[in-house]
Amino acid sequence: MTSQFVLTLSCPDRLGIVYAVSGFLTRRDANIEDSQQFSEHGSGRFFMRVEFNTAAARDELAVGFTEIAREFDMDWQLHDRAVKRRVLIMASKQGHCLNDLLYRFRIGALHGEAAAVVSNHPDWADLAASSGVPFHYLPVGPEGKAAQEQRILDLIEAERIDTVVLARYMQILSSDFCAKLPGKILNIHHSFLPSFKGAKPYHQAHDRGVKLIGATCHYVTADLDEGPIIEQEVARVDHAHSPEELVAAGRDLESTCLARGLAAHLDDRVLINGTKTVVFR
Repeated sequence: MTSQFVLTLSCPDRLGIVYAVSGFLTRRDANIEDSQQFSEHGSGRFFMRVEFNTAAARDELAVGFTEIAREFDMDWQLHDRAVKRRVLIMASKQGHCLNDLLYRFRIGALHGEAAAVVSNHPDWADLAASSGVPFHYLPVGPEGKAAQEQRILDLIEAERIDTVVLARYMQILSSDFCAKLPGKILNIHHSFLPSFKGAKPYHQAHDRGVKLIGATCHYVTADLDEGPIIEQEVARVDHAHSPEELVAAGRDLESTCLARGLAAHLDDRVLINGTKTVVFR
């Protein structure tokens, strides 16, 4: 009986990388189903994603690949496709992205498991319950933001969370929180930044007569809304759109963009490349 795996890696670009990887898999009777690679000339780095099946166990593969990874100075990950990532979804007062993600998880459109929902408001308890997902109301209390973030981190550890998704979670995460989960927190926001900051960005955009609106899904870093971009969506608008219609269009863009970004992450199609990403399709 075979299992399906995904191997992702990045390393300094040099001769022999593809040969070494494919040879390693061949020696373990692995059937390569999909292989993609990209060489970036500016940084001199090589990126690769290989999807394959084999009867070999994951631990055996990981131990055997370590020698190749050391030789080529690789950053690499090996995931068993049968093991679904456990996802924590965080939301505040706006629930459109949360609702969309819960539906996609429920129908199997995302290769993962919605393990929990966290909010600093109690509004979405019923929505989470309707999808059979535990809901945790964790507001910022009198003890302060650090204590609230620690409760979230405790939940992440207890629930064995692999990925955190900020589905319109309107609290700024501390640098310490972000540092504990590098490359594991995804966020969504409108793509007006930095033009229209603060309250009611769509109303500000309407006042300026914008002709294009959008949404950006990115990894979270200590630099607010400046993490490596995973996915973006845009839509054309015109003078006939009211502020409310722009907001409605923005909700659709945000939901779609976040779902696509999360899907790519859960499928191991995103490799971080400094301040940007390589996203294999």
